Amino acid sequence: MDNAILIINAGSSSLKFALYRVEPGPSFEPWYRGIIEEIGGASRMRVSLAPTAEELLDQPLAARDHDEAIWEMLAWLAPRLDGLDLIAAGHRVVHGGAEHAAPVRVDETVLTKLERLIPIDPLHQPHNLAGIRALLQARPGLPQVACFDTAFHRTLPELAQRFALPRELHDAGVRRYGFHGLSYEYIASVLPDYLGDRAEGRVIVAHLGNGASLCAMQNRRSVETTMSFTPLDGLPMGTRCGAIDPAIPLYLMREQGLDLAAVSELLHQRSGLLGLSGTSSDMRQLLEGDTPAARLAVAHFVYQVAKAVGALAVALDGLDALVFTAGIGEHAAPVRAAICARLGWLGLTLDPVANAAHGPCISQPDSPIGAWVIPTDEELVIARQTYALAAA
Repeated sequence: MDNAILIINAGSSSLKFALYRVEPGPSFEPWYRGIIEEIGGASRMRVSLAPTAEELLDQPLAARDHDEAIWEMLAWLAPRLDGLDLIAAGHRVVHGGAEHAAPVRVDETVLTKLERLIPIDPLHQPHNLAGIRALLQARPGLPQVACFDTAFHRTLPELAQRFALPRELHDAGVRRYGFHGLSYEYIASVLPDYLGDRAEGRVIVAHLGNGASLCAMQNRRSVETTMSFTPLDGLPMGTRCGAIDPAIPLYLMREQGLDLAAVSELLHQRSGLLGLSGTSSDMRQLLEGDTPAARLAVAHFVYQVAKAVGALAVALDGLDALVFTAGIGEHAAPVRAAICARLGWLGLTLDPVANAAHGPCISQPDSPIGAWVIPTDEELVIARQTYALAAA
């Protein structure tokens, strides 16, 4: 009987899932991918056959919460598990805190510790953990593994982890963690396939999507990144502001009368590309738009990414390669071109034809800095990490 692993990524109103078949080796083959959207509202479940993207299901549901969404998912999967042994479930958990530098088997003690991190990341953490609790109730005997977006960055040197705050705050956990680590771990694993010996050199990976960050790697290990204590820091994102003057929230509360909840909602939900454009958080729509506000949003994003690449090049004492990944990084050729144009002073020269074709190599052959487009696969990283713990 073949083994299978269930992958879950629970959001505030959605539940993404995938079923992987574990082949001898082991190797991991995606079988089904699905999503339950608008949980608590007009929820809908869509499932496709992973290898071909053939749509298998698209129907409304009545999922009032994550518990009911999990039950609906399991009910659909049940007949398709015949002949398979579901050995574990792996969950994306955004924040692992200072304690977790590797994936961990979930129990009540682990869940309690992870729930203490909710105030640091109220946008993701409570929903990631809601998915775990719902599956624990539905399948109490199924081993579950938490895979952390922060874990890859535990190699950051102390200099990069510290804020200029009193030491007691650092010791209490107020430090730079970094995020998107599951994506960066996948890119690090495949870098030699694309870059050869340069993979061990000075590489900056740009994970550009609705959430966006950069990671500076040396020997395929994280040495600096743009997100820090929370996923709100760093680059401007779809609806998140990125790095701002830390006194701005204080000003908004003191002078504009906003309370804590209103400031949090503003910075997390109404800023970034949406705030700049006034119309959309979707880079595709902004690139198609022809308004001054849309052009400003795109230009601001490009400027901030290029500026951050320069800063991370300082942390690396130079740069050998720049890798684009995630939704914008993999698919938005105009954004990649504009970023690379601002990095010409580093010696990077773009191949426009290769960039329009989405790579994989999008730099000129004689460019001293290579530019690449490499698709990411966070689900595969979760499957590998989950199997390693479940089979131990």
